[in-house]
Amino acid sequence: MTTDIRTATLETLPSSEAVALRMADLLVDGVLAKTDGKFRVALSGGSTPKRLFELLAEPELAKRIPWDRIEIFYGDERHVPEGHADSNHTVGQSVLISRVPVPAENVHPIPTGGTVEADARAYQKTLETAYGATELDPARPLFDLVMLGLGTDGHTASLFPGEPVLQEKTAWVGTAAPKTAPYERITLTYPAIHSSALVVFLVTGASKVEMLQRLREGDKTLPSANVTSEGRIVILADRAATGDAA
Repeated sequence: MTTDIRTATLETLPSSEAVALRMADLLVDGVLAKTDGKFRVALSGGSTPKRLFELLAEPELAKRIPWDRIEIFYGDERHVPEGHADSNHTVGQSVLISRVPVPAENVHPIPTGGTVEADARAYQKTLETAYGATELDPARPLFDLVMLGLGTDGHTASLFPGEPVLQEKTAWVGTAAPKTAPYERITLTYPAIHSSALVVFLVTGASKVEMLQRLREGDKTLPSANVTSEGRIVILADRAATGDAA
């Protein structure tokens, strides 16, 4: 089964807080439902994911989650030094990972200590080791859950308009040097995102109205609209992003 953006499920929620809460439910339900092997999740950056991390770290919710059964990856990363304020992992580490009992060996930040190309290759090896193979099997997704955002230019992860990585057909990890955003980037590619049981776009704020409409229409000029999944695609949007804000 392949799902593309035109057959994605849209859930409209009252606020960005409600989007974060719904994402928390999907994550927890997914972890609890999986009985064989680790639950592999690719986290994203941004304000709504940060709020999600805060929710997951709250004691009442955190104690429901079997953290030893979760493997944490990232959908993309800015190529900045470890601990940099603009690093997705810095946020994930400080807000969530350091506050819950997830085993250190289950956390896989994207390396940024070498060249961007070498670090991308290293992360590919990390994913291959976790997956147990160097080629993707349609019957066995690489990720149980991939979280994605939606930029006002239509990008998702670090798949920016015009970047060569958009043409990648085989590698799971690639690089980008967007002219419209700071820093070189390392990102999951379309093939890696496709090998997923569930992709969830988190879309909040009035600045996303136009892009969300174009995404839902399947406008292939947007990198985000070319995302597919072996499983399901769900869009969690607040009313501001859908243009329905009261």
